[in-house]
Amino acid sequence: MNLSMRKIALAVSVLLFTGQALAEPKRPECIAPASPGGGFDLTCKLAQSALINEKLLTKPMRVTYMPGGVGAVAYNAVVAQRPADAGTLVAWSSGSLLNLAQGKFGRFDETNVRWLAAVGTSYGAIAVKSDSPYKTLDDLVQALKKDPSKVVIGSGGTVGSQDWMQTALIAKAAGINPRDLRYVALEGGGEIATALLGGHIQVGSTDISDSMPHILSGDMRLLAVFSDKRLDEPEMKNIPTAREQGYDIVWPVVRGFYLGPKVSDEDYAWWKAAFDKLLASEDFAKLRDQRELFPFAMTGPELDTYVKKQVADYKVLAKEFGLIQ
Repeated sequence: MNLSMRKIALAVSVLLFTGQALAEPKRPECIAPASPGGGFDLTCKLAQSALINEKLLTKPMRVTYMPGGVGAVAYNAVVAQRPADAGTLVAWSSGSLLNLAQGKFGRFDETNVRWLAAVGTSYGAIAVKSDSPYKTLDDLVQALKKDPSKVVIGSGGTVGSQDWMQTALIAKAAGINPRDLRYVALEGGGEIATALLGGHIQVGSTDISDSMPHILSGDMRLLAVFSDKRLDEPEMKNIPTAREQGYDIVWPVVRGFYLGPKVSDEDYAWWKAAFDKLLASEDFAKLRDQRELFPFAMTGPELDTYVKKQVADYKVLAKEFGLIQ
C-alpha cells in the first residue's frame, strides 16, 4: 500500500472510530475503594453527576464501594478480575500513588492500569472536634512533645499512608519521632470523621474536601490545611495553613480515575474524550467547586507521565522515613 492509500485508510479508520466504535459503555460503574462518605466516594459522585449533566452518559453511572487497604483491594480486583471491563472506572488519589510507591498494592504497580483522568485537587488537613482543647497546630505539637501516647490520631491507612505522612512530616519538623505517634488506621475520610465526632480519636489526619461538610455544620475545626497559601473560598479563608504556623508542609491531594489494563484503545478513547469535554465545562467547574475541590485537569498520556513521576517522588520520600529500602 503506497503512502496516499495509507492516508486514505487511516482517514476511513478515524471516521469509523469516531462515528461507530466510540460507543457509550453499557453498564458504567465507578468504584470508590473505601467506605461511603470519604474522598473516593466524593470523586465518584462528582463524575456521576457531571457525566449525566453534560449528557455524556444517557444513564447514570452507579457508585459501588470496595474498601480495603485504602485502594489496594479495588486495584487488585480490577487488574486481576476485571481487566477489560470498559464500563468500570476506579477512583484514585495521591494517597493511592503513595501506597503504590511503597508496594502496598501487592504484586501490581503503577504500570498495571490505564490512568485516565485527574479531575481536581484537595489539600491535606488536620481536623479536631469543635470543642477540642487544641486551638492551633502548635497546641497539638506541644501535646505530642509532652506525651505522644495520649493523643490518638485517626488516619486513612496504616503507617506510610498519605494521612500518616502528613502527621509524620509535622512530627519530623517538630523533632518528634513519627514512630512514637499513636495511630488508629481507618478506611478513608468518612470513617475518620465518624471516629472523630464519636470521640474515639482526638485528631483526624484527613483532607479539606472530606472535612468541609462537618466544618460548615460546626462539628469540626481544622487546625491547619497543607496548602501553599490560604484558600480563596469564602468558607475556607479563615483556615490557617501549616506553613504560616511555622511548619513548611504542603500536601496536595489530586483525585481522578483509572481503567483496567486490558480496556481497549477505543473504549479508553471514549472515556478520555468524555473527560476532556467535562474538564473544559463551566458546569463541571461549578460541580467541582461545590465539592470543595480545586482545579487540576489532566488526561491520557500526560496523566500517565504525571502519575509515574509522582510515584518516583513518593519513593524518595518513603525512603527518607524508612518505609522502604
